[in-house]
Amino acid sequence: MSDDRPRVSRDGIYIPPEVAAAEALPDDLDASQVGPYRFPDPRRRRIAGWIYLVVAALFAVGLPDRPTLAGGLAIALGLAAWSFAGAWPMRVEDRQALATAAAHVPFPVGAVSAAVAFVGIRARPRWQVIVYSADDPPTRRALVQIDAVDGSLVEDPYIEEIPAPGS
Repeated sequence: MSDDRPRVSRDGIYIPPEVAAAEALPDDLDASQVGPYRFPDPRRRRIAGWIYLVVAALFAVGLPDRPTLAGGLAIALGLAAWSFAGAWPMRVEDRQALATAAAHVPFPVGAVSAAVAFVGIRARPRWQVIVYSADDPPTRRALVQIDAVDGSLVEDPYIEEIPAPGS
């Protein structure tokens, strides 16, 4: 009997193809796709903003007959404004963030890893890059935060020594 659960190994997370197919993950969100992977752009939030505006218009049409719809109108307009405000253009891709992070640490870079975080009420995208030193095994690591909209360094990198194994 085979085990179809995702497994974590030294090479990463393995998800059996039949499980991935059953979950019907969209191609633009599937990081296991072969070839270059592009993180979905937060500007897609504008789609939700337009939908909320249509809902607000429907509430506004019904408002003269039913004044109780005013709350729904206010909520729909608020959600539309929030969706549009959070639709940041993600101009910095992962490779650019990795290069920027490597340029801001005082040691030669080996392994790196990047993830996108969303910060603040407007959910501004930010690359969180973990950088390891190039020696084997790595002796230092750093967390570097890069703004995904303009590519600027958010704050000075956090750098620490990695304790030797067994110490």
